[in-house]
Amino acid sequence: MANIETIEMQLKNTNETLKLGEIIGKSLNPGSIIALVGDLGAGKTVLVKGIAKGLGIEEEPNSPTYVIMNSYEGRISLYHFDLYRVSSEDELFGIGYDEYFFGNGVAAVEWADRVEDIFPEHTIKIEITIPESDGEDSETRRDIRIEGKSKWVLSFKNTAEQVFPTLRR
Repeated sequence: MANIETIEMQLKNTNETLKLGEIIGKSLNPGSIIALVGDLGAGKTVLVKGIAKGLGIEEEPNSPTYVIMNSYEGRISLYHFDLYRVSSEDELFGIGYDEYFFGNGVAAVEWADRVEDIFPEHTIKIEITIPESDGEDSETRRDIRIEGKSKWVLSFKNTAEQVFPTLRR
């Protein structure tokens, strides 16, 4: 993929994860796709809750593990996917995922690494990891890696740097 930028940051707690999500949500346009990767409990759903807030959605998203996708209405519609129980791309074709990925809303996809081949080039990939425990606040800290088209990442980075001094290239 050409013209790709990556930024990394460390967040101290759940509130910072929500705030990051909100900044991301405010920066998205219809047709944006967010591919979220991280272990169970890493904070993928927390980040989606912040994205929803940034999209002007009042309802708080819940993880759609058993239904695969929930939709929420706001400034831009949010299609929140959870692919934890999906075992193949065929299952996604069965629910018509492409209508949501290539429509007028934003798709936020948890467990995106389970079916990586479905994501188009313009997908914003966000990996959330729990750092090794070193005692102090290690249970709530998260390492975030955001990768996407340069134009979007650099625009997002300019906004995020004002809120998060820990942002690094």
